[in-house]
Amino acid sequence: MKKIQISPSILSADFSQLGKEIKRLEESGADLIHVDVMDGHFVPNITIGPPVIKTLRKYTNLPFDVHLMISPVHKYIKNFADAGSDIITIHPEATENLVDSIKLIKHLKKKVGVSLNPDTEIDIIEKYLGEIDLILIMSVYPGFGGQKFIPKIIEKIKKIYQIKKKNDLTFDIEVDGGINFSNSKEVISAGANILVSGTTIFKENNGNIKKNIETLRSM
Repeated sequence: MKKIQISPSILSADFSQLGKEIKRLEESGADLIHVDVMDGHFVPNITIGPPVIKTLRKYTNLPFDVHLMISPVHKYIKNFADAGSDIITIHPEATENLVDSIKLIKHLKKKVGVSLNPDTEIDIIEKYLGEIDLILIMSVYPGFGGQKFIPKIIEKIKKIYQIKKKNDLTFDIEVDGGINFSNSKEVISAGANILVSGTTIFKENNGNIKKNIETLRSM
C-alpha cells in the first residue's frame, strides 16, 4: 500500500501570513500543499488566483495540489500551470470537453486530477481513469471550509479503489472535506492514500500542526 500522504488545505490558514504558514506546514511534515481556488460562480465563495500562487511558490518546494473550483475552467488551466501548480484538479462539470482539458494539463507537464462532488457519479469519468493521476473525492459540497464529512462517501471511495485494483491503474485517491481524527482511519481503509484537511490540521491540539499531521497519517 502506498504511503498515506497529507495535503493540508491553506483555506484554513492565516491568510495574512500565508508564506509563513506554508513554511510551517513543510517543517511539520506535510507532503503536499492543497490550494482551493474558488470563483464565486462554480461554487459560492471566492478565494485566490494565479498571482497569489505564483507569490507563494517561493516559500516551499512541496508540490502545490491545486483544486480548481472554477467555470469555465479550461481557459484558466495554463495560468495556474504557469503560476507554479504541480497537480491541477478540475471538475468534469466545469469544462465543455474533459478530454481536451486533461490533454492540456498533460501538455503543460502537470499531473492531472479530476474531482467528484458528492452527487457526481463515477461513471462520468470511468473511461478516462487511465489518463488521470489523481481522483479527488469530495466528502462535502465544495465552496466552504469547516463542513462535516458525508458518511455515504465511504462507499464511493471503496468503489473507485476496486476499479483501480481491478484494472491495475495507478492514480492516487484523494479525499477532501471534513477529514478529522474520527473518520480518517475509515477513509484510509476504504482506499484513499491522500487526505486533505484544513480545520483539523490548523486548529486541533492547540494548533500543533506537526502532531495533527502525524496523527492523521497514522490512523
